[in-house]
Amino acid sequence: MATKGNSGDHKTRSSVSIFIVVGLCGFFYILGAWQRSGFGKGDSIALEITKQTHCSILNNLNYQTSGDAGIVDGSGAEVKEIKPCDDKYIDYTPCHEQMRAMTFPRENMIYRERHCPPEKEKLQCLIPAPKGYANPFPWPKSRDYVPYANAPYKSLTIEKAVQNWIQYEGNVFRFPGGGTQFPHGADAYINQLASVIPMDNGMIRTALDTGCGVASWGAYLFKKNVIAMSFAPRDSHEAQVQFALERGVPAVIGVLGTIKLPYPSRAFDMAHCSRCLIPWGFNDGMYMMEVDRVLRPGGYWVLSGPPINWRNNYESWQRPKEELEEEQRKIEEVAKLLCWEKKHEMGEIAIWQKRINYDSCLELDPQPTMCQSTNTDDVWYKKMEACVTPYLKTNEPNEVAGAPWQPFQERLNAIPFRISSDSIPGVSVETYLEDTRLWKKHVNAYKRINKILDSGRYRNIMDMNAGMGGFAAALESPKLWVMNVMPTVAEKDTLGVIYERGLIGIYHDWCEAFSTYPRTYDLIHANGLFSLYKDKCNMEDILIELDRILRPEGAVILRDQMEVLIKVKRIVGGMRWNTKMVDHEDGPLVTEKVLFAVKQYWVAGEHNSTSSQ
Repeated sequence: MATKGNSGDHKTRSSVSIFIVVGLCGFFYILGAWQRSGFGKGDSIALEITKQTHCSILNNLNYQTSGDAGIVDGSGAEVKEIKPCDDKYIDYTPCHEQMRAMTFPRENMIYRERHCPPEKEKLQCLIPAPKGYANPFPWPKSRDYVPYANAPYKSLTIEKAVQNWIQYEGNVFRFPGGGTQFPHGADAYINQLASVIPMDNGMIRTALDTGCGVASWGAYLFKKNVIAMSFAPRDSHEAQVQFALERGVPAVIGVLGTIKLPYPSRAFDMAHCSRCLIPWGFNDGMYMMEVDRVLRPGGYWVLSGPPINWRNNYESWQRPKEELEEEQRKIEEVAKLLCWEKKHEMGEIAIWQKRINYDSCLELDPQPTMCQSTNTDDVWYKKMEACVTPYLKTNEPNEVAGAPWQPFQERLNAIPFRISSDSIPGVSVETYLEDTRLWKKHVNAYKRINKILDSGRYRNIMDMNAGMGGFAAALESPKLWVMNVMPTVAEKDTLGVIYERGLIGIYHDWCEAFSTYPRTYDLIHANGLFSLYKDKCNMEDILIELDRILRPEGAVILRDQMEVLIKVKRIVGGMRWNTKMVDHEDGPLVTEKVLFAVKQYWVAGEHNSTSSQ
């Protein structure tokens, strides 16, 4: 078995490469001189899983170097070495970079929206991990503890000390499960919500948390098998979304400003704001109207904190009661215009429910302005509007617009309404069922290569070109979650189908950087992504972005045509990845292949060669 050593010891690393070639365990854990993962210097959990894993032989995997000239792949082409970025870029978020943000107007939070660098300013280098970086603890321990070295920012421990968000203890951050609005803990707060919202029978599955802080609400919702998409801006709180992802909770950098949220209409069963500081009643109710767009008919909106119950709290909030009264009046006014039914108000919590259809809203006076767009899912960089998204037509008073609600486990493999109603051209019930069957087959094949795929080693997983969510559905487990990304250039928009299955996802264009911090995903999967983006943007840029958001020792599975993957393999040969290309599970005559890869462990200050094959 290979031993650990100094990461700069090239001789030790070369000797370890032999170990990697002969064993699957060596491939997927890179137990070499450069590996220092887990908490402290060794990922004891990963090592234990490795010991329990059968090590199959990997043929034709060549890690030998060719001197200073770089690495040579099977085509004979020289590999270009992609250098590490300067250490100051450790937490670089290209489309949410602070200096660029400050050049945009502060009105309506425009400066906190996505502002990506122009082509000439894109970094062509690899983002380093901070010194001492450690792989996260396994779930559910990661919910409560994050290694300090991974996000070394103590400001929240001071700013939110009284509110029990986060505490610094030795070399870890501890998350007690508290929050500004849940002083008795997230569990007690969620149980209070569950007395009104049916969270315990599987009917509530997808949730949206606006202005999520460190995402403790989303973290504790997993106990009820509810998955929350949390977002918060990159602002003075610095690392709140980074902390959420380090904890193993889905989150993205985002804000309710002037641009529509990157989610389809009728996506979420529930939306939530706990002191999220969003001016809900202003701009003619535009922000509440956007929440209404992404809520399913029959879905719930939770608002806790100011201005709810302002009469009893204005003094403790240290705000004028007239101002708070006006805030709540505007919120109630917009909720009425949206035809939401108020289900509950107690203490500082109010809960509204969106109607199941528009029948009971026909007598509204005045009638709201209805949105005219024929595609309510066309949201990428589209301006938010102060209008109400129309319901789908219904024929009966008690009919749910869209489809009746189902418990999650039934929803996961049922025929989604968008498909059964022929709402997506070119996608039939038969193609959906075949897609589901195919992805079960693909994932079973993946597990034969990466035997720890569903062991818990990979918590945060991304599918860069998610299709109908078949990969995520086949992997579904409480040990993991999948961020299903729908490329904005995809021929068919099926993100709504993904949400109807009780999964989560987001629209994104991979010609730009994703709205997350570096090192936030344990495993990244992409099917046909590079063929999709051929002639649209630079393959190398996409791979550098993939490397940015992948953890050290994170795994990659790329499925594409062989000639495409050969180009990918040549590029990542200069990116400190170890790769293995395998045939399609149906045999070598199929031109589609699969590239498995593992990102090596390296940290800031280690400027050794990036080349490997």
